[in-house]
Amino acid sequence: MSFFIRGARKRAPASKSKKVFSKDSNNPTKKKKLQKLDDEEILSDSDIDGPDDDEGRGSSDAPSENEEEEQETAQEKRLRLTKQYLAQLEAEEKEVEDSLTPDRDAIAHRLKSELLEQSGKLQKLVASEYTAPSSDDLCVLRGHQLAITCMVISSDNKYIFSGSKDCSIIKWNAATGKKEHKIPGGRKGTEDKHIGHTAHILALAISSDDTLLVSGCRNKLIHVWDPQTCGLKHTFKGHRDAISGLAFRKGTHQLFSASHDRSVKIWNLDEMAYVETLFGHQDAITGIDSLTRDRSITSGGRDNSIRVWKVLEESQLIFNGHSGSIDCVKLINEDHFISGSEDGSIAVWSVMKKKPLSITRNAHPGPVGTSEGSNTKENWISCVAALQGTDLVASAGSKDGTIRFWQCSEGYKTLSPTFQVTMEGFVNAMQFSSDGTFLVAGVGQEHRLGRWWRLKEAKNSIVIVRLRKSNAENIR
Repeated sequence: MSFFIRGARKRAPASKSKKVFSKDSNNPTKKKKLQKLDDEEILSDSDIDGPDDDEGRGSSDAPSENEEEEQETAQEKRLRLTKQYLAQLEAEEKEVEDSLTPDRDAIAHRLKSELLEQSGKLQKLVASEYTAPSSDDLCVLRGHQLAITCMVISSDNKYIFSGSKDCSIIKWNAATGKKEHKIPGGRKGTEDKHIGHTAHILALAISSDDTLLVSGCRNKLIHVWDPQTCGLKHTFKGHRDAISGLAFRKGTHQLFSASHDRSVKIWNLDEMAYVETLFGHQDAITGIDSLTRDRSITSGGRDNSIRVWKVLEESQLIFNGHSGSIDCVKLINEDHFISGSEDGSIAVWSVMKKKPLSITRNAHPGPVGTSEGSNTKENWISCVAALQGTDLVASAGSKDGTIRFWQCSEGYKTLSPTFQVTMEGFVNAMQFSSDGTFLVAGVGQEHRLGRWWRLKEAKNSIVIVRLRKSNAENIR
């Protein structure tokens, strides 16, 4: 009830009575008119307080139930109504408590999953649900003249960007397989005139909001592009050797770049500015990755180490376990990652332990005899990929053209093979779509970093591998 309405009701009769009756207290006409005005005023108030206010007031001197309610303050009334509403809800909950129990469990499970995902510790057990792809599930996209060296998928899974030794970048439509745009490569010596790269492109990365695409090449340059128009926005210089890896910190425009000059640099792309340089590796850095935390992870090639760079703490964690050059590394979640080595092994790690949680030797066994006349018993690992937040990872065995899919056990303590896909050529780059419906592989006649072998029968192409689940559902 409004304070002003209640106050007006108490004061109005006294003031009007004094004013009118002082002039003509015996005039019945004016009395009747005054009574009528008073009744109208009371009825107006009673519409707010309750229709029986007047009856209760006139019938008895004792306060009625409605008058007691009328004397409540606004806060007291709200409190009373709230208690009534809560009591009603409690009664309804008791009636359907048994039927709601499964839903409550589902909600609790979902909240727990969201909490683990935010903390970077989520592991969805989905690998066992996938079935081996058939030949019809492979879509080959051709457009580059030389070997594909790197590729990246937009966060909405609509577009694929690929880089090549022909110095060009192609934007593909993932659904139709059609070429959307091409940034052509230039010839050596045309750096001042050509808009784009004039040397082998070795690294690509795209921001999580799909507004920035970056590419790095052997000319020590990092170009920043608009993914929509493929227009050049900025060029960074600073590294003293080839750019071998690029990674955005998830949810930001903070960029990490790795180079053969053994350093990691941090860039702020909101201001198109250099931030700082991180040193520690003793050999050319071969791979880099980053997620939500303000840190990055790198593989150090022949220094046989993996390093986690903790930017805020200004420190680094060093991991050793492979016996050969470590050529690739990928984060599974914030606390676990996978690496591949020249010794043919793949390892799964925890940031809490210096040694691998599990290591699989001879992960890609090769044929006994090859056309080169060597007796190859194993193939080194050229790239790895992880479906983030799950137990599904993949590895590629250099020139054997085989992509093997693996299942991590709960807690990442073991690694078990599930199925494989074979194609002709070097698999130089791989990435899962964020929803787990497909994997994209960059294939070439040569390895991305050299020309040790050349497989003439292979095709320089992007291969989209459609991934199907036994229950025909995608990851939610």
